[in-house]
Amino acid sequence: MSEFISFPEWLASHTQRSEQALDALLDAEATIPTRLHQAMRYAAQGGGKRIRPLLVYAAGELGDASPATLDAAATAIECIHAYSLVHDDLPCMDDDDLRRGRPTVHKAFDEATALLVGDALQTRAFEILALADCSAEVRLSMISVLAAASGSRGMAGGQAIDLENVGKKLDLSGLQQMHAMKTGALLSCAVQMGGIASHLSQAQMMHLQNYSQKLGLAFQIIDDVLDVTSDSQTLGKTAGKDAAQDKPTYVSLMGLDYARKQAQELQVEAIASLASFGSKALALKELALLMVNRGK
Repeated sequence: MSEFISFPEWLASHTQRSEQALDALLDAEATIPTRLHQAMRYAAQGGGKRIRPLLVYAAGELGDASPATLDAAATAIECIHAYSLVHDDLPCMDDDDLRRGRPTVHKAFDEATALLVGDALQTRAFEILALADCSAEVRLSMISVLAAASGSRGMAGGQAIDLENVGKKLDLSGLQQMHAMKTGALLSCAVQMGGIASHLSQAQMMHLQNYSQKLGLAFQIIDDVLDVTSDSQTLGKTAGKDAAQDKPTYVSLMGLDYARKQAQELQVEAIASLASFGSKALALKELALLMVNRGK
């Protein structure tokens, strides 16, 4: 991040950039089948903080990534995130009616369309990466890390563990594993993709991995906190769902004060992992503060 631009300015400009990239790389609503493409845009463009694209862009500032490559990576990971939310909200999963302050896709359209929206957003993500304007090595690396982060050993696997443990008690280790897979894997992937696009060294990528793993867990802990302490209007989704469905969370297992303290400690550790990057990592540091301090 340039020393001549403040973080709020960086945040605004890169959020807008992510929106523009989504608009350019998603199929137009007029493309046949029109209802499906309308629903895909409804799901992907209907608000959200764009945390994952922002992490891609911030990590991309650590090296020499091209803007087009970062736009492709940012859009691809946001498509995966949007697909996961559409499927999570379905009646067979979390059965939610509200997402980002609007009716969920299966409410705004119908269940079958919502299922297809998730499927199509997932495949579009990999198509975008396959066509990215960069070397074949970078394209393959980004496709590989995104596939791993979103599959059975990542996000989808974490959701499976979550569903299997409704009404049960996970120990702290099991809860950390679930969070690392369900939420942390995709956040970590966003940082990795920015690093891959930037042609960072293996040692630099290890520092980024440590940062993103700590931050991913902290982010999910704050989600657990907000589910208890916030309201549906503020969250943009139904508050209190975890407790209502008797899901294992940091708050239910360790208490609210412990959860908040743990998130702050992880935030400090994440930021410390960026020391070797100096001022180039300012956006990553500020994003860590933004993501964890939303629980205050």
